[in-house]
Amino acid sequence: MKISLELWQALSLVLALLGTLVGLVKWGIGQIKASIDQRMAGFEKAAEGWRKQELDLLGLRAELAREYVRRDDHIRSQTVIEAKLDAINSEIKSIQIQGARREH
Repeated sequence: MKISLELWQALSLVLALLGTLVGLVKWGIGQIKASIDQRMAGFEKAAEGWRKQELDLLGLRAELAREYVRRDDHIRSQTVIEAKLDAINSEIKSIQIQGARREH
């Protein structure tokens, strides 16, 4: 069996095969692009969740700074208060001693 083609038929066949190949490549690229777009949408949705978590964390940090005292600061202020109370106690004792001396 022998197939004979004229030049225009061979060119038409080659162009048809090239057209089919280009069409398949375009279809494949479209499928890949659709897959990438779908994944990116998922990533963007996840990123939005992370942004919300980050904002919540920043709000918590601001609240902690406003509502709570660090341990060192608490110890320092408690020490100052106790020193003042001790000074008041000493003054009261000295006044009581002076008062007791005046009565005798």
